[in-house]
Amino acid sequence: MARPVLKINDLKASVEDKVILTGVDLEVKGGEIHAIMGPNGTGKSTLSQVVMGHPKYEVLGGEVTMNGEEVLEMEVDERAHAGLFLAMQYPSEIPGVTNSDFLRMSKKARLKEGEKDQSLMKFIRELDATIETLNMNPDMAHRYLNEGFSGGEKKRNEILQMLMLKPEIAILDEIDSGLDVDALRIVGEAVNSMRSEDFGCLIITHYQRVLDYIKPDFVHVMMQGRIVKSGDISLMEKIDAEGYDWIKEEVGIEDERVVVEAESGRPVRLDSCGTKEKLGL
Repeated sequence: MARPVLKINDLKASVEDKVILTGVDLEVKGGEIHAIMGPNGTGKSTLSQVVMGHPKYEVLGGEVTMNGEEVLEMEVDERAHAGLFLAMQYPSEIPGVTNSDFLRMSKKARLKEGEKDQSLMKFIRELDATIETLNMNPDMAHRYLNEGFSGGEKKRNEILQMLMLKPEIAILDEIDSGLDVDALRIVGEAVNSMRSEDFGCLIITHYQRVLDYIKPDFVHVMMQGRIVKSGDISLMEKIDAEGYDWIKEEVGIEDERVVVEAESGRPVRLDSCGTKEKLGL
């Protein structure tokens, strides 16, 4: 079986008429762990949402393919069926649907033509073992999906879904936020356990700490809605020691970002001095 490949070519996208992605180029293959870093508001989470088909975002140009198939023309469920997975930065609560029911139906939905469904007992044993591996509460399977979960429980639950669904390419959007050191180690071990030629991973973060547990093969820096620099783990180490100013100077850009004010939800622009300027959208 050929290694899975996610290719992103010159991807441009907007939200509420404001361009966020300005031309992203990236390729993630099975057997590879990629990390995208960068200051807040540079388009990292937008990239994950656009790849998975969030309806809020409008694609303005470029292409995304998964194993040669055009992703941008697929519905969200079709993208998941094709082997893509997103561990969300802010997972939604779904009252009335238990974790076990959600995962059981999700696994069924991802069956390829001719594949036989897993028996119920085998599914339960796998789910219980995976919950134990992640050091989650044993009653997690019977709780409603993310309802009343702490931030850390929601993030671990996203990793539980990844381990159970076994995607070909996983995008982890700030999976480290809300996790203490012990939980971060457990999540890191879980992701590392999936390393193989059949699995590729893109980690989106602005903290180095998650990359202490999940060593990336490639590190990318995103600014102004595009990837401006790529390298190996030494790039991450230099960023940790020196910050991002040297990259901005090297590529000749100012620190101009589009961010969202938490209190109003309205996009604002930071000028080169860090002053907020509300955008009239």
